[in-house]
Amino acid sequence: MSISVRDVHWSAGGAMIVDGINIEVAPGRTLGLLGPNGSGKSSLLRLICRLRNVKSGVVSLGNTDIAAMSRLDIARRVAFVEQQATTDAQVTVLDVVRLGRTPHRGPLSPWSSADDAAVHAALCHVGMPGRAGQLWHTLSGGERQRVHIARALAQTPSELLLDEPTNHLDIQHQLEILGLVARLPVTSIVALHDLNLAAMFCDSLAVLHRGKVVAAGAPEDILTERLMADVFGVRAHIERSAYHGRCHVQYRID
Repeated sequence: MSISVRDVHWSAGGAMIVDGINIEVAPGRTLGLLGPNGSGKSSLLRLICRLRNVKSGVVSLGNTDIAAMSRLDIARRVAFVEQQATTDAQVTVLDVVRLGRTPHRGPLSPWSSADDAAVHAALCHVGMPGRAGQLWHTLSGGERQRVHIARALAQTPSELLLDEPTNHLDIQHQLEILGLVARLPVTSIVALHDLNLAAMFCDSLAVLHRGKVVAAGAPEDILTERLMADVFGVRAHIERSAYHGRCHVQYRID
């Protein structure tokens, strides 16, 4: 497995936020993390990249427990795209993407041709090589998300974690961002709220509820009417889309 989470617990303020979670993601696959607000999705992502330390259990990258890895080694392997950030600084797209090379460079290391190649490849992956000189504050929300992903890709990661990458984006940019992530040659875990987008773009899903995984597997196997009612508190009808062949959730309002 590329990413393995085994019986992981984490608590805060006396409350168990991540409660015995087990998930695995094979190399090159995309896992969608679903669940209501407060179910533990964001906390789990931060545990996987060791921004927080597990209370018990093991998070592994390949065959290595991340507790035995330095933060620098983790940063060279795992890239984390958090929910959309803003800045008032007069920085360019290139300035932002170049930050992704930080884990690979020492404090006195000169900028190298390898750094240039990684940054250029990252910009090409997100379709923005011609926008390198554009100022950050002139970008649209979707363009900023592409730049965030390019910054992460400049780390040359083998694993990519994304926390609500489509938050506040219109549907066109949601489709573009998730299509981009699905095509990337890395192992990805994406926390999402939109069940239909998750079913369209993720190879597998894990549904969290009150800190536990209550369902995991292929979208068509786990997105059921019973799950909609028990976890999300809504009535829904599940069918297979004639357009893309994935399951589709139709919500009932009666």
